[in-house]
Amino acid sequence: MKTNEILKPTFWKVVSVMIVTMGLFSTYFRFSRGLGATTNLVDTAPWGLWIGFDFLGVGLAAAGFTIAATVHIFNIHKYEPLVRPAILTAFIGYSLVVCLLVVDLGRPENFWHPLVMWNIHSVMFEITWCIICYTTVLTLEFAPVVLEKFKLKAPIKFLKIISIPVVIAGVLFSTLHQSSFGSLYLIVPGRLHPLWYSSLLPVHFYISCIAAGLSMIIFESYQTARAFTEENGFHNTGLKMDILSGAASVVLIALIAGFLLKIYDFLNNGKLIYLTIPSTETYLFYLEIVVGTIVPIYLLSYRKFRKDKKWLYIISICVISGLILNRLNVSITGLAASSGVNYFPSFDEISITLMLVVLAIFAFKLVVKNFPVFVGEEEYEDTVNGKSANESKQIILSE
Repeated sequence: MKTNEILKPTFWKVVSVMIVTMGLFSTYFRFSRGLGATTNLVDTAPWGLWIGFDFLGVGLAAAGFTIAATVHIFNIHKYEPLVRPAILTAFIGYSLVVCLLVVDLGRPENFWHPLVMWNIHSVMFEITWCIICYTTVLTLEFAPVVLEKFKLKAPIKFLKIISIPVVIAGVLFSTLHQSSFGSLYLIVPGRLHPLWYSSLLPVHFYISCIAAGLSMIIFESYQTARAFTEENGFHNTGLKMDILSGAASVVLIALIAGFLLKIYDFLNNGKLIYLTIPSTETYLFYLEIVVGTIVPIYLLSYRKFRKDKKWLYIISICVISGLILNRLNVSITGLAASSGVNYFPSFDEISITLMLVVLAIFAFKLVVKNFPVFVGEEEYEDTVNGKSANESKQIILSE
């Protein structure tokens, strides 16, 4: 990326600089003054925006293991062009989660304790190790994209040899902690609102992250196509609509499976009565289900919407919004009544979160612009076989 292009002022660049600057000040205050002085967290509500956002970040990064398993384990090579953007999304998403976890820790200097002080009966212990291991896997999976930029063929060949075991390990680690985030709330049946509490919560978390992760890839493909085609004149010959439509079909299946599981849970546990009680929880639950499940299922049921890039973009926003609502409802809304505290994130909590989001978007844009991430099927084969990134022109979404 050219220096003069980076320094060229635009509205969103100015806004981003302001957000990052405020976020840095908030980060300084958080570590110098502590959680009590900079957040609205209290002993009865110790988990707030940051924990909810961690759940969200991990959920949206789920396409990493989904696409990798589809291509490398099940040998469905049609979706090979989605592998790199999925892995990059997952890597950035997990980096974001790790940063927020460190900020959210009361004693961040003790972050290394789970590595040497094992408690095999703790869900948090399992999540910590799975995140560490899966982030390592993502590093190995994305490394060839960087190595081929510098024409380092020997390391690429080695990584290709170990790729299948690495992908299998990634699927295992990701599956474990995606569901374990739901397991965290199984210990609070009397505190989490019945609309969200369920013994099937780990399964709900796992299925919803598959739908949202693939929707995130569709969302990024559309946005990247618009941004880089307009800025650099790239040709729209990369991620074909049939690839994204296929991913959308999987999203539809995951949404239907999750919705049917939720219906079964409500019927089997006698929770339908809670849908008729006027309350903030009920309204937010309806919003979550309508926006994130019912509307996308309806739209994706029609082939004409699955084949239209603008409609796919709208649908991806709905699914992602549904995951955002679900994770924040589980981590904040569902616990509000039992905690007796009207929690709302402080300025510093919001500021630090927005800063990390902006930095994640910038990192994604920087990597996509300088490395062959969005490539077509032929270009993908060229790059994995050792050709340089310049020989395989970077290409984006097309019809």
